[in-house]
Amino acid sequence: MKLHFRELGLGQPLVILHGLFGFSDNWQSQAKKLADYYRVILIDLRNHGHSPWSDDFSYDLMAQDVFELCQELNLKDFILVGHSMGGKVAINFAQKHEVLLAKLVIVDIGIKAYPMHHEHILAGIHSVDLPNISARRQADENISVHIESEGIKQFLLKNLYWKDKGTLAWRMNVIVLEREMNKILSAMEEVEVSVPTLFIRGAMSNYILDDDIESIEDLFIDSEIDTIDNAGHWVHAEATNEFLESLLSFCLR
Repeated sequence: MKLHFRELGLGQPLVILHGLFGFSDNWQSQAKKLADYYRVILIDLRNHGHSPWSDDFSYDLMAQDVFELCQELNLKDFILVGHSMGGKVAINFAQKHEVLLAKLVIVDIGIKAYPMHHEHILAGIHSVDLPNISARRQADENISVHIESEGIKQFLLKNLYWKDKGTLAWRMNVIVLEREMNKILSAMEEVEVSVPTLFIRGAMSNYILDDDIESIEDLFIDSEIDTIDNAGHWVHAEATNEFLESLLSFCLR
């Protein structure tokens, strides 16, 4: 599958993979700062953003999509960064193609299986009656019934676009993503990775617990974990300066 992407800056390539229900725009402000040091490549994964939709969906397929784009762009010795679901795609990629990587950065996701915890987000998405909505304000009002967090609401609403005059649509393939949620939340394969790897977690997030560290270090034999205070799951957006400092201190050394 030919993925949509955008580039900023020059130098060693640094590829960023967004999380579930996101797309490359979510990383635009961080990418602008990273472009002072790297050739930053922001990718929309399948069924997200401006990339094609498909009924076929798995981490193997998403990692293969990324590999095909890297081959097209002739990327070698590059840094791969992934957040949440994108972090699991990055792990899958590293397990298969670590010879291509200089370093790996995984943002607030572990290797274990996760219980279903997106019910309120899906309820908010389904509350948006697209055929009968003529203004983004109406979508905001509908989602607000199910989601209190202003950050999460705006994150989701960023996916709405005007497909035609007076017709809003989602940039994400909600039907497939909801259908494949168990697969998205499943544990990663236990394949050892030797590329230097940084795990960045938010102190207020429960995605990587202290009890998870030993199993992560068993698979990632050259890894370290950095905890960012005053940040939750969207650590790169909630504590951008601290996040960038952590990432750059790891990648530039």
